[in-house]
Amino acid sequence: MNTSELQKIKQRYNIVGNSDGLNRALDVALQVAPTDLSVLIIGESGVGKEIIPRVIHDNSPRKRERYFAINCGSIPEGTIDSELFGHEKGSFTGAIGESEGYFGVANKGTIFLDEVGELPLATQARLLRVLETGEYIRVGGQEIRKTNVRIVAATNVNMQRAVTEGRFREDLYYRLNTIPIQMPPLRERGEDIILLFRLFAMQMAEKYRLPRITLTDEARQLMLNYKWPGNVRQLKNITEQMSVLSQKREIDAKTLSQFIPQDPESMQLAVVNSGNNHSYENERELLFKIFYELKGNITDLRKEMNAIRKQLDEARALNGAAGFQPAIETVSPLTTINPQLEEADAEEINETESLNLSDMGRQMLQKALDRNGGNRKKAARELGISDRTLYRKIKQYGLE
Repeated sequence: MNTSELQKIKQRYNIVGNSDGLNRALDVALQVAPTDLSVLIIGESGVGKEIIPRVIHDNSPRKRERYFAINCGSIPEGTIDSELFGHEKGSFTGAIGESEGYFGVANKGTIFLDEVGELPLATQARLLRVLETGEYIRVGGQEIRKTNVRIVAATNVNMQRAVTEGRFREDLYYRLNTIPIQMPPLRERGEDIILLFRLFAMQMAEKYRLPRITLTDEARQLMLNYKWPGNVRQLKNITEQMSVLSQKREIDAKTLSQFIPQDPESMQLAVVNSGNNHSYENERELLFKIFYELKGNITDLRKEMNAIRKQLDEARALNGAAGFQPAIETVSPLTTINPQLEEADAEEINETESLNLSDMGRQMLQKALDRNGGNRKKAARELGISDRTLYRKIKQYGLE
């Protein structure tokens, strides 16, 4: 696309900026618009992803049909299937009538699914079927319906990580990601930051009849170096705050710093690495922290093991003095266990085995009962066994 055509698109949609990343995103959007291919717009929150699907729809053969923008993250999980695919009368509480749903109403048009990564897994399966066959079923219905809808989706989450963690279907991800469009964050757009600031300052001045604010060279440099975690949305908010609250109309670095959050991470310079000049300082600090925490965990574990070993030695000595013999043999890890063993019996055996290994013989049972005034539930809780096991051992040792 030549520069004049690109400028016409920017003027039509009030898009400000000349960075390579922005121009590339617009160029891909215009190239894919005449097709029916699915598009996935990727970018951080606040970068302006909602402009791209509008550009695609308005420059497609569907431009005279309906366009719907849906925020998937704002619809409750219990109603999102009804919102998207419609429902039959009486299919759930409150369904007093039929509903076409967005896919029914937007037939032959375009649907923009913002925050598509927030869709529940069940809804993802329905959406995949629509993408592959154009078919869907209303909530509570049985009739298969057809729709011809162009889907453009957007997300601010790492979709590949979501797929790995099982939060998003892999087949749906690849189906949506036929044509990916990457929207650059504001910190990578260079001089676009200043152009956007001027636009927002002018809009505030015209709307509220205020003198327009400007930037000194130092404030301008501070804006270019700031990381802008909230992207264009954050820049607009800060510009509006300064337009109303600042006594000065020429904003210097000191005044600007009062409106920019002062957390160290956001104030770091927004430097983009090039070539192989990669700094491993952060990685080293992270590894040092992990090793330090691991050393502490190993030290604590060693202390716990020594304490357990001491308790076992004392228990064996007491066991030998009392002439106590284990009621059952310790189960070896290699012993084959009957697969039909009931869970309750297996639990009893484990608890009895724990009792033997911990030397809960006759004398220790008697002491536990004495300490708890004969209360068997409290004695069992103290010994770490079930009431059932305690009652059986009391009967076995004749302590009733």
